Amino acid sequence: MQRKSERATFEQTTLAGLADAIRTFAQIDGDHGTSIPALTLHRRHAVTEPLHCIYGLGLGVVAQGDKQVLLGDEIIAFSPGRSMLTTVDLPVVSHVTSASVQRPFLGMLLTLDTRVILQLASEMEVPSAKKSESFRPLSIEPLDASLLEALTRLVRLLDEPALVSRLAPLIQQEITVRLLAGPHGPHLRHLVSAGSPGQQIARAVARLKQHFTEAMDIDELAVSAHMSPSTFRQHFRAITGVSPLQYQKQLRLQEARQLMLNQSLDAGNAGGRVGYESPSQFSREYARLFGEPPQRDIQRMRLSQGLSLVRGF
Repeated sequence: MQRKSERATFEQTTLAGLADAIRTFAQIDGDHGTSIPALTLHRRHAVTEPLHCIYGLGLGVVAQGDKQVLLGDEIIAFSPGRSMLTTVDLPVVSHVTSASVQRPFLGMLLTLDTRVILQLASEMEVPSAKKSESFRPLSIEPLDASLLEALTRLVRLLDEPALVSRLAPLIQQEITVRLLAGPHGPHLRHLVSAGSPGQQIARAVARLKQHFTEAMDIDELAVSAHMSPSTFRQHFRAITGVSPLQYQKQLRLQEARQLMLNQSLDAGNAGGRVGYESPSQFSREYARLFGEPPQRDIQRMRLSQGLSLVRGF
């Protein structure tokens, strides 16, 4: 009992240390890139509006505050002391649900490398993922002390710029090893397990991302995933929370939003750039996803400085 209490105390202390480290480098609200390309730090001083974004392959951790993630019809609460692993690019709606000036929301996102996962999984003595096992593209697990300590070391390394290039890859590799060996392991192994539905859908998602402006052929995608069209649709929805057509639509609308925000394109040009032939259809579908027509939505985002990223946290 005493040992468990000591471990809990250590985890709370380390979590507070991670929050302090993030606060040091994220001193104002926003999403902060770092000298470690795979690492971003996030800070908000107030509750935020729901934000449509894409969660990619990576590990997210909340050090302080709370947020909520909506994947399809599933509502996921994400609080300090828990880690969130995403193994397939997923369209989600997320927002901070607890934050204040005194205790801002503080979080971090570490993008993972599929090649590193594959290499380490092949070298480690861990059980192979079984095709019959349930695969979740987004999993929430308690953050164990060893993983938390490694993440804290990675953030604190930002304070030693001369050592980042040498030590960051080693700590990132340690984090990947701990993920493979821990509760998230089965989901990561499904991602790299040859022939698993998770891997096949991940490849289909990657293909959709590369060619989302083009007309989609479901039958062709199903063939490339070695599935019938009906089975492909079933697995795709089970993993991403949406149908292939809805997924492509969200990619197009997210990209169009970024073009209007960052390149000042009008709605007609942005819609055409991402594959829409009909401006009216683009405006209807844009308003359905983001709640307002394109021009009004972009004006609101600029006023609130809510320049969201397609890949967010």
